[in-house]
Amino acid sequence: MIKRIKNYDFTLMITPVLLTAFGAVMIYSASMVLAVVEGHESTHYLVKQVQWFILAMGAFAVTSMIPYRKYQRLIKLIVLLVVALLAGVLVFGSTVNNARSWFDFGLISLQPAEFAKLGLIIYLASVYSKKQSYINELYRGVLPPLVLTAVILGLIVMQPDIGTAAIIFLIACSVIFSSGIHFKHLLLLGLLGVLLVLFTMPSMITDERISRFAGAYQPFEDPADDGYHLIQSYLAIGSGGLIGEGLGQSVQKLGYLLEPHTDFIMAVVAEELGFAGVVIVVGMLAIIVLRGLFIARKCSDSFGSLLAIGISAMVGIQAFINLGAISGMLPITGVPLPFVSYGGSSLLVMMIGMGILNNIARSVRKEEQEPVPVHKNKESESNHFQTGGGKTWVR
Repeated sequence: MIKRIKNYDFTLMITPVLLTAFGAVMIYSASMVLAVVEGHESTHYLVKQVQWFILAMGAFAVTSMIPYRKYQRLIKLIVLLVVALLAGVLVFGSTVNNARSWFDFGLISLQPAEFAKLGLIIYLASVYSKKQSYINELYRGVLPPLVLTAVILGLIVMQPDIGTAAIIFLIACSVIFSSGIHFKHLLLLGLLGVLLVLFTMPSMITDERISRFAGAYQPFEDPADDGYHLIQSYLAIGSGGLIGEGLGQSVQKLGYLLEPHTDFIMAVVAEELGFAGVVIVVGMLAIIVLRGLFIARKCSDSFGSLLAIGISAMVGIQAFINLGAISGMLPITGVPLPFVSYGGSSLLVMMIGMGILNNIARSVRKEEQEPVPVHKNKESESNHFQTGGGKTWVR
Protein backbone atom coordinates (compact mmCIF):
# COMPACT_ATOMS: atom_id res chain seq x y z
CA MET A 1 0.00 0.00 0.00
CA ILE A 2 2.78 2.43 0.97
CA LYS A 3 4.70 1.56 -2.20
CA ARG A 4 1.57 2.21 -4.28
CA ILE A 5 1.09 5.61 -2.65
CA LYS A 6 4.73 6.51 -3.30
CA ASN A 7 4.15 5.98 -7.03
CA TYR A 8 1.63 8.80 -7.15
CA ASP A 9 2.79 12.16 -8.48
CA PHE A 10 2.17 14.40 -5.48
CA THR A 11 2.74 17.54 -7.55
CA LEU A 12 -0.23 16.61 -9.72
CA MET A 13 -2.26 15.70 -6.65
CA ILE A 14 -1.61 18.70 -4.44
CA THR A 15 -1.40 21.53 -6.99
CA PRO A 16 -4.88 21.05 -8.58
CA VAL A 17 -6.45 20.62 -5.13
CA LEU A 18 -4.83 23.79 -3.79
CA LEU A 19 -5.81 25.69 -6.92
CA THR A 20 -9.42 24.49 -6.67
CA ALA A 21 -9.57 25.37 -2.96
CA PHE A 22 -8.23 28.83 -3.77
CA GLY A 23 -10.82 29.07 -6.55
CA ALA A 24 -13.61 28.23 -4.10
CA VAL A 25 -12.55 31.13 -1.85
CA MET A 26 -12.45 33.51 -4.81
CA ILE A 27 -15.80 32.24 -6.12
CA TYR A 28 -17.39 33.12 -2.79
CA SER A 29 -15.75 36.52 -2.78
CA ALA A 30 -16.72 37.26 -6.39
CA SER A 31 -20.29 35.91 -6.25
CA MET A 32 -21.63 36.74 -2.79
CA VAL A 33 -23.25 40.02 -3.88
CA LEU A 34 -24.43 38.58 -7.18
CA ALA A 35 -26.06 35.65 -5.38
CA VAL A 36 -27.98 37.96 -3.03
CA VAL A 37 -29.13 40.11 -5.96
CA GLU A 38 -30.43 36.98 -7.67
CA GLY A 39 -32.40 36.07 -4.54
CA HIS A 40 -30.10 33.37 -3.15
CA GLU A 41 -28.00 33.03 -0.03
CA SER A 42 -24.59 34.68 -0.29
CA THR A 43 -22.97 31.22 -0.21
CA HIS A 44 -25.12 29.88 -3.08
CA TYR A 45 -22.36 29.56 -5.69
CA LEU A 46 -19.77 28.48 -3.13
CA VAL A 47 -21.93 25.59 -1.91
CA LYS A 48 -22.60 24.40 -5.47
CA GLN A 49 -18.91 24.57 -6.35
CA VAL A 50 -17.93 22.63 -3.21
CA GLN A 51 -20.47 19.93 -4.16
CA TRP A 52 -18.89 19.67 -7.60
CA PHE A 53 -15.44 19.62 -6.00
CA ILE A 54 -16.38 16.59 -3.88
CA LEU A 55 -17.70 14.80 -6.99
CA ALA A 56 -14.59 15.80 -8.95
CA MET A 57 -12.28 14.47 -6.22
CA GLY A 58 -14.11 11.15 -6.33
CA ALA A 59 -13.64 11.03 -10.10
CA PHE A 60 -9.98 11.93 -9.65
CA ALA A 61 -9.48 9.07 -7.17
CA VAL A 62 -11.13 6.55 -9.50
CA THR A 63 -9.36 7.60 -12.71
CA SER A 64 -5.98 7.73 -10.97
CA MET A 65 -6.36 4.02 -10.15
CA ILE A 66 -7.67 2.85 -13.56
CA PRO A 67 -4.77 1.81 -15.85
CA TYR A 68 -4.79 4.41 -18.62
CA ARG A 69 -4.29 1.81 -21.36
CA LYS A 70 -7.82 0.50 -20.67
CA TYR A 71 -9.25 3.62 -22.33
CA GLN A 72 -8.01 2.29 -25.66
CA ARG A 73 -10.38 -0.65 -25.32
CA LEU A 74 -13.29 1.73 -24.71
CA ILE A 75 -12.49 4.13 -27.53
CA LYS A 76 -15.56 3.26 -29.65
CA LEU A 77 -17.87 3.77 -26.68
CA ILE A 78 -16.16 7.07 -25.79
CA VAL A 79 -16.52 8.39 -29.34
CA LEU A 80 -20.15 7.29 -29.56
CA LEU A 81 -21.01 8.99 -26.26
CA VAL A 82 -19.28 12.23 -27.25
CA VAL A 83 -21.04 12.48 -30.59
CA ALA A 84 -24.42 11.47 -29.09
CA LEU A 85 -24.15 14.07 -26.32
CA LEU A 86 -23.12 16.85 -28.70
CA ALA A 87 -25.93 15.98 -31.12
CA GLY A 88 -28.43 15.57 -28.31
CA VAL A 89 -27.73 18.95 -26.75
CA LEU A 90 -28.66 20.65 -30.04
CA VAL A 91 -32.14 19.14 -29.74
CA PHE A 92 -32.79 18.78 -26.00
CA GLY A 93 -30.32 21.27 -24.52
CA SER A 94 -31.01 24.49 -22.64
CA THR A 95 -29.99 27.86 -24.03
CA VAL A 96 -27.59 29.91 -21.90
CA ASN A 97 -26.00 33.14 -23.19
CA ASN A 98 -27.44 32.56 -26.68
CA ALA A 99 -25.88 29.09 -26.96
CA ARG A 100 -27.65 25.73 -26.70
CA SER A 101 -24.80 24.07 -24.85
CA TRP A 102 -26.24 22.63 -21.63
CA PHE A 103 -28.29 19.71 -20.39
CA ASP A 104 -30.36 21.00 -17.47
CA PHE A 105 -31.36 18.20 -15.10
CA GLY A 106 -32.70 20.49 -12.40
CA LEU A 107 -30.24 19.90 -9.57
CA ILE A 108 -27.26 19.83 -11.93
CA SER A 109 -26.40 21.06 -15.41
CA LEU A 110 -23.83 19.44 -17.70
CA GLN A 111 -21.99 20.91 -20.68
CA PRO A 112 -21.20 18.10 -23.17
CA ALA A 113 -18.55 20.15 -24.96
CA GLU A 114 -16.37 20.01 -21.84
CA PHE A 115 -16.41 16.20 -21.91
CA ALA A 116 -15.78 16.28 -25.67
CA LYS A 117 -12.35 17.82 -24.97
CA LEU A 118 -11.18 14.81 -22.99
CA GLY A 119 -12.93 12.32 -25.25
CA LEU A 120 -11.19 13.70 -28.34
CA ILE A 121 -7.81 13.67 -26.59
CA ILE A 122 -8.22 9.98 -25.75
CA TYR A 123 -9.37 9.21 -29.29
CA LEU A 124 -6.53 11.05 -31.07
CA ALA A 125 -3.90 9.67 -28.69
CA SER A 126 -5.19 6.13 -29.24
CA VAL A 127 -5.47 6.34 -33.02
CA TYR A 128 -2.16 8.07 -33.69
CA SER A 129 -0.27 5.81 -31.28
CA LYS A 130 -1.49 2.82 -33.30
CA LYS A 131 -0.45 4.44 -36.58
CA GLN A 132 3.18 5.03 -35.63
CA SER A 133 4.50 2.54 -38.19
CA TYR A 134 2.89 4.50 -41.06
CA ILE A 135 2.39 7.94 -39.50
CA ASN A 136 4.03 9.66 -42.48
CA GLU A 137 1.44 8.32 -44.94
CA LEU A 138 -1.01 11.21 -45.37
CA TYR A 139 -4.16 9.38 -46.52
CA ARG A 140 -3.70 6.31 -44.35
CA GLY A 141 -1.99 7.60 -41.24
CA VAL A 142 -2.93 11.27 -40.90
CA LEU A 143 -6.31 12.15 -42.39
CA PRO A 144 -8.78 9.49 -41.08
CA PRO A 145 -8.84 10.71 -37.42
CA LEU A 146 -9.38 14.27 -38.62
CA VAL A 147 -12.82 13.38 -39.98
CA LEU A 148 -14.18 12.73 -36.48
CA THR A 149 -12.36 15.82 -35.21
CA ALA A 150 -14.15 17.92 -37.84
CA VAL A 151 -17.52 16.38 -36.91
CA ILE A 152 -17.02 17.21 -33.21
CA LEU A 153 -15.92 20.76 -34.01
CA GLY A 154 -18.89 21.21 -36.33
CA LEU A 155 -21.38 20.09 -33.67
CA ILE A 156 -19.88 22.53 -31.14
CA VAL A 157 -19.86 25.43 -33.61
CA MET A 158 -23.56 24.75 -34.29
CA GLN A 159 -24.44 25.43 -30.61
CA PRO A 160 -22.72 27.97 -31.14
CA ASP A 161 -19.72 27.82 -28.75
CA ILE A 162 -16.77 29.27 -30.64
CA GLY A 163 -14.56 29.51 -27.55
CA THR A 164 -14.76 25.80 -26.74
CA ALA A 165 -14.42 24.90 -30.43
CA ALA A 166 -11.20 26.96 -30.59
CA ILE A 167 -9.83 25.18 -27.50
CA ILE A 168 -10.62 21.73 -28.93
CA PHE A 169 -9.08 22.69 -32.29
CA LEU A 170 -5.84 23.80 -30.61
CA ILE A 171 -5.75 20.70 -28.39
CA ALA A 172 -6.14 18.51 -31.48
CA CYS A 173 -3.30 20.43 -33.16
CA SER A 174 -1.01 19.81 -30.18
CA VAL A 175 -1.66 16.05 -30.20
CA ILE A 176 -1.32 15.84 -34.00
CA PHE A 177 1.96 17.78 -34.00
CA SER A 178 3.40 15.58 -31.25
CA SER A 179 2.39 12.34 -32.96
CA GLY A 180 5.30 12.42 -35.41
CA ILE A 181 3.55 13.59 -38.57
CA HIS A 182 5.95 14.70 -41.28
CA PHE A 183 6.56 18.45 -41.45
CA LYS A 184 5.28 18.78 -45.02
CA HIS A 185 2.02 17.16 -43.97
CA LEU A 186 1.75 19.62 -41.09
CA LEU A 187 2.13 22.49 -43.55
CA LEU A 188 -0.52 20.96 -45.79
CA LEU A 189 -2.93 20.54 -42.89
CA GLY A 190 -2.25 24.13 -41.84
CA LEU A 191 -3.06 25.36 -45.33
CA LEU A 192 -6.26 23.32 -45.43
CA GLY A 193 -7.21 24.74 -42.03
CA VAL A 194 -6.72 28.32 -43.25
CA LEU A 195 -8.79 27.64 -46.38
CA LEU A 196 -11.55 26.07 -44.28
CA VAL A 197 -11.65 29.10 -41.98
CA LEU A 198 -11.81 31.47 -44.96
CA PHE A 199 -14.59 29.39 -46.52
CA THR A 200 -16.73 29.25 -43.38
CA MET A 201 -15.97 32.75 -42.11
CA PRO A 202 -18.80 34.54 -43.99
CA SER A 203 -21.43 32.33 -42.34
CA MET A 204 -19.83 32.72 -38.88
CA ILE A 205 -19.55 36.51 -38.92
CA THR A 206 -22.38 38.05 -36.91
CA ASP A 207 -22.89 41.48 -35.38
CA GLU A 208 -22.29 39.98 -31.91
CA ARG A 209 -18.94 38.47 -32.90
CA ILE A 210 -17.86 41.67 -34.63
CA SER A 211 -18.69 43.58 -31.46
CA ARG A 212 -16.55 41.17 -29.42
CA PHE A 213 -13.53 41.84 -31.63
CA ALA A 214 -14.19 45.58 -31.48
CA GLY A 215 -14.55 45.37 -27.71
CA ALA A 216 -11.26 43.46 -27.40
CA TYR A 217 -9.05 45.61 -29.61
CA GLN A 218 -10.81 49.01 -29.57
CA PRO A 219 -12.63 49.07 -26.22
CA PHE A 220 -12.46 52.83 -25.69
CA GLU A 221 -14.18 53.64 -28.98
CA ASP A 222 -17.46 52.40 -27.48
CA PRO A 223 -16.89 52.29 -23.70
CA ALA A 224 -20.60 52.09 -22.87
CA ASP A 225 -21.29 49.01 -25.02
CA ASP A 226 -18.76 46.88 -26.94
CA GLY A 227 -15.79 47.83 -24.77
CA TYR A 228 -17.60 48.05 -21.44
CA HIS A 229 -16.71 44.64 -19.99
CA LEU A 230 -13.04 44.80 -20.94
CA ILE A 231 -12.71 48.30 -19.51
CA GLN A 232 -14.18 47.06 -16.20
CA SER A 233 -11.62 44.26 -16.28
CA TYR A 234 -8.84 46.81 -16.85
CA LEU A 235 -10.09 48.84 -13.88
CA ALA A 236 -10.07 45.75 -11.66
CA ILE A 237 -6.60 44.66 -12.76
CA GLY A 238 -5.15 48.17 -12.56
CA SER A 239 -6.54 48.99 -9.13
CA GLY A 240 -5.07 45.82 -7.60
CA GLY A 241 -1.49 46.98 -7.79
CA LEU A 242 1.16 44.74 -6.28
CA ILE A 243 -0.69 43.20 -3.32
CA GLY A 244 -4.31 44.12 -4.04
CA GLU A 245 -7.11 45.85 -2.18
CA GLY A 246 -7.63 42.90 0.16
CA LEU A 247 -9.69 39.72 0.03
CA GLY A 248 -13.38 40.55 -0.41
CA GLN A 249 -12.70 44.22 -1.18
CA SER A 250 -13.28 44.20 -4.94
CA VAL A 251 -15.46 47.03 -6.25
CA GLN A 252 -15.77 45.79 -9.84
CA LYS A 253 -17.57 42.62 -8.75
CA LEU A 254 -20.48 44.76 -7.48
CA GLY A 255 -22.39 44.67 -10.76
CA TYR A 256 -19.67 46.07 -13.03
CA LEU A 257 -17.83 42.96 -14.18
CA LEU A 258 -19.59 40.43 -16.40
CA GLU A 259 -19.71 36.99 -14.71
CA PRO A 260 -17.18 37.88 -11.99
CA HIS A 261 -17.19 34.31 -10.61
CA THR A 262 -16.65 32.59 -13.98
CA ASP A 263 -15.11 34.28 -17.03
CA PHE A 264 -13.66 37.28 -15.17
CA ILE A 265 -12.66 35.67 -11.88
CA MET A 266 -9.00 36.43 -12.55
CA ALA A 267 -9.81 40.14 -12.73
CA VAL A 268 -11.28 39.85 -9.22
CA VAL A 269 -8.13 37.99 -8.10
CA ALA A 270 -6.01 40.83 -9.53
CA GLU A 271 -8.10 43.49 -7.79
CA GLU A 272 -8.22 41.80 -4.40
CA LEU A 273 -4.83 40.06 -4.24
CA GLY A 274 -2.87 42.13 -6.76
CA PHE A 275 -0.01 41.06 -8.98
CA ALA A 276 1.15 38.64 -6.30
CA GLY A 277 -2.12 36.70 -6.45
CA VAL A 278 -2.02 36.56 -10.24
CA VAL A 279 1.54 35.23 -10.21
CA ILE A 280 0.60 32.49 -7.75
CA VAL A 281 -2.37 31.33 -9.83
CA VAL A 282 -0.51 31.45 -13.15
CA GLY A 283 2.49 29.74 -11.54
CA MET A 284 0.38 26.85 -10.25
CA LEU A 285 -1.25 26.41 -13.67
CA ALA A 286 2.21 26.43 -15.27
CA ILE A 287 3.41 23.77 -12.81
CA ILE A 288 0.53 21.49 -13.84
CA VAL A 289 1.20 21.98 -17.56
CA LEU A 290 4.97 21.56 -17.32
CA ARG A 291 4.67 18.54 -15.05
CA GLY A 292 2.31 16.94 -17.54
CA LEU A 293 4.73 17.54 -20.40
CA PHE A 294 7.57 16.12 -18.30
CA ILE A 295 5.53 12.95 -17.73
CA ALA A 296 4.82 12.77 -21.46
CA ARG A 297 8.54 12.99 -22.14
CA LYS A 298 9.34 10.19 -19.67
CA CYS A 299 6.55 7.82 -20.76
CA SER A 300 7.80 4.94 -22.94
CA ASP A 301 4.33 4.24 -24.36
CA SER A 302 3.23 6.44 -27.27
CA PHE A 303 -0.44 6.34 -26.23
CA GLY A 304 0.38 7.47 -22.69
CA SER A 305 2.73 10.14 -23.96
CA LEU A 306 0.20 11.62 -26.40
CA LEU A 307 -2.51 11.41 -23.75
CA ALA A 308 -0.37 13.37 -21.30
CA ILE A 309 0.42 15.96 -23.96
CA GLY A 310 -3.27 16.40 -24.78
CA ILE A 311 -4.33 16.80 -21.14
CA SER A 312 -1.51 19.28 -20.47
CA ALA A 313 -2.50 21.21 -23.58
CA MET A 314 -6.13 21.26 -22.43
CA VAL A 315 -5.16 23.02 -19.20
CA GLY A 316 -2.63 25.38 -20.78
CA ILE A 317 -4.69 26.42 -23.80
CA GLN A 318 -7.85 27.02 -21.79
CA ALA A 319 -5.94 29.12 -19.26
CA PHE A 320 -4.29 31.13 -22.04
CA ILE A 321 -7.62 31.91 -23.73
CA ASN A 322 -9.27 32.93 -20.45
CA LEU A 323 -6.36 35.17 -19.44
CA GLY A 324 -6.14 36.56 -22.97
CA ALA A 325 -9.81 37.59 -22.83
CA ILE A 326 -9.61 39.50 -19.53
CA SER A 327 -6.43 41.30 -20.62
CA GLY A 328 -7.63 42.32 -24.10
CA MET A 329 -5.28 40.02 -26.01
CA LEU A 330 -8.21 37.93 -27.25
CA PRO A 331 -11.96 38.48 -27.70
CA ILE A 332 -14.21 37.54 -24.79
CA THR A 333 -15.42 33.97 -25.46
CA GLY A 334 -16.85 32.78 -22.15
CA VAL A 335 -14.06 30.30 -21.36
CA PRO A 336 -13.56 29.49 -17.63
CA LEU A 337 -10.17 29.50 -15.95
CA PRO A 338 -9.19 25.87 -15.17
CA PHE A 339 -9.75 24.82 -11.53
CA VAL A 340 -10.47 28.41 -10.43
CA SER A 341 -13.65 29.58 -12.19
CA TYR A 342 -17.13 28.53 -11.10
CA GLY A 343 -18.42 25.63 -13.20
CA GLY A 344 -19.08 21.99 -12.43
CA SER A 345 -18.54 20.46 -15.86
CA SER A 346 -15.20 22.18 -16.34
CA LEU A 347 -13.95 21.24 -12.88
CA LEU A 348 -15.08 17.62 -13.24
CA VAL A 349 -13.34 17.20 -16.60
CA MET A 350 -10.16 18.85 -15.35
CA MET A 351 -9.94 16.60 -12.29
CA ILE A 352 -10.63 13.49 -14.41
CA GLY A 353 -7.78 14.62 -16.64
CA MET A 354 -5.54 15.02 -13.59
CA GLY A 355 -6.48 11.50 -12.47
CA ILE A 356 -5.53 10.04 -15.85
CA LEU A 357 -2.30 12.05 -15.88
CA ASN A 358 -1.47 10.77 -12.41
CA ASN A 359 -2.02 7.19 -13.53
CA ILE A 360 0.40 7.75 -16.42
CA ALA A 361 2.91 9.13 -13.90
CA ARG A 362 2.46 6.02 -11.75
CA SER A 363 3.15 3.84 -14.78
CA VAL A 364 6.31 5.82 -15.55
CA ARG A 365 7.60 5.42 -11.99
CA LYS A 366 6.92 1.69 -12.02
CA GLU A 367 8.92 1.38 -15.23
CA GLU A 368 11.79 3.32 -13.71
CA GLN A 369 11.82 0.96 -10.72
CA GLU A 370 11.97 -2.15 -12.89
CA PRO A 371 15.39 -3.62 -13.83
CA VAL A 372 16.63 -2.31 -17.18
CA PRO A 373 17.25 -5.13 -19.71
CA VAL A 374 20.72 -5.38 -21.22
CA HIS A 375 19.51 -5.56 -24.83
CA LYS A 376 16.64 -3.54 -26.32
CA ASN A 377 14.25 -5.55 -28.42
CA LYS A 378 12.64 -4.37 -31.62
CA GLU A 379 9.27 -3.88 -29.97
CA SER A 380 10.65 -1.34 -27.48
CA GLU A 381 12.43 0.52 -30.28
CA SER A 382 9.18 0.76 -32.25
CA ASN A 383 7.64 2.80 -29.42
CA HIS A 384 9.82 5.79 -30.32
CA PHE A 385 8.08 8.50 -32.31
CA GLN A 386 8.92 11.95 -33.52
CA THR A 387 7.24 15.31 -33.76
CA GLY A 388 6.65 17.05 -37.04
CA GLY A 389 9.89 17.79 -38.83
CA GLY A 390 11.64 14.73 -37.45
CA LYS A 391 12.49 15.95 -33.95
CA THR A 392 12.21 13.19 -31.36
CA TRP A 393 9.67 14.01 -28.64
CA VAL A 394 9.57 10.85 -26.61
CA ARG A 395 12.52 8.87 -25.30
